[in-house]
Amino acid sequence: MDDTKRYERLLSRYKNGDINRRTFLTVLGAAGAAAGIIGGPMGMLVKSAKAATPEQVRFDGWGGVVSEAFEKYAFEPYTKKTGIKVVSGTFGGADEYLARVKSSQPGEFNLAHLSGVFDYARYHGLGLSSELNEANIPNLKTVITSLIEPLRKISDGKLSAVPYDYGTTGIAYNRKHISDDEARAKGAKLMIDDAYKGKIGGWAEWKTRIWYGALQSDQDPNNIGDMEAVWDMIRKNRDLVLKYWTSGAELMSLLAEEEIYVTEGWSGRIRALQDQGHDIGYYDPKGGLGWQECIFVLKGSPMAACEELLNFMLEPEVAIAVAEGQFYPPALDPKKVELGKIIPTLPAFDPSGTLDGLSFFDPAYWNKNEAEWSKKFSRVQRGY
Repeated sequence: MDDTKRYERLLSRYKNGDINRRTFLTVLGAAGAAAGIIGGPMGMLVKSAKAATPEQVRFDGWGGVVSEAFEKYAFEPYTKKTGIKVVSGTFGGADEYLARVKSSQPGEFNLAHLSGVFDYARYHGLGLSSELNEANIPNLKTVITSLIEPLRKISDGKLSAVPYDYGTTGIAYNRKHISDDEARAKGAKLMIDDAYKGKIGGWAEWKTRIWYGALQSDQDPNNIGDMEAVWDMIRKNRDLVLKYWTSGAELMSLLAEEEIYVTEGWSGRIRALQDQGHDIGYYDPKGGLGWQECIFVLKGSPMAACEELLNFMLEPEVAIAVAEGQFYPPALDPKKVELGKIIPTLPAFDPSGTLDGLSFFDPAYWNKNEAEWSKKFSRVQRGY
């Protein structure tokens, strides 16, 4: 049996359920590296391993279950195919990571798991973007179009990143103390309820605090008319909060240990808690925050290796495995790719592939106000 047929048979067995995901990735890695498969998702990777390539590329992400999923289901198999090691770093917030990049040498940072269109616009505006050769990323054709087009508009039709997953920042609450009915009735205002003083949490990020301050003052977060009312809501929340969390791991710990009863939270992290047996509810209020995450390639990176890694990560079997591991729906279009049984059960999943039901940051509006609002939030957070 020739190598291509061997790969096709292996893929067929996986899709038919004859072997599980772990076995598929393990056998695929061994077979691809040994046989040098031409065509299919492994072809470019194997050829690159035989050519002159960098010894490693760096990938930075959000840590916790998200980074674990990337390392297990994407980076380790990729290294087996190419011999290129993926050095995995983490960060707690987008502003923290951007500060590191701005103070680094060109090429020191390569790929990053950034938050959607807002960060893409920031990095492009700062001259940190690259230009992907899309011919080297054929799996891009399986990605939801509505996630790709906003990126193209920012970078004159070209791409410096590929969309990879999406989710929501909704209301997470402990069902022992807050019922589903109460959470749905109060929505965003649950986090300014005096009854839960000292048991409320929140993400220490200015954009999220302002977005929810807008909802709590009954305003459109992308068209705020009364900014003072938003700051008043942020102050009220601040005075009731036990702690602002700074990472997904901290969010999960605060809820799991019942130090807090309610907070806004990331949909995938809340699903992870639910799967661990914690009785945590999750609700996306009207106007709640949706987001997409992209894998951004920074200027000065080894482009061929990065493009091969991106294409590998978008291979449906790999993207689905990562999505199931990190609990966020993949950016793959459900009308083009069969996503299995688990993905449709994840919070925020949109079976239509349009994402019309989600609200996103307007990048022009938020970038225009970033300097003023982020500075003022720092003051408000400190008690002013």
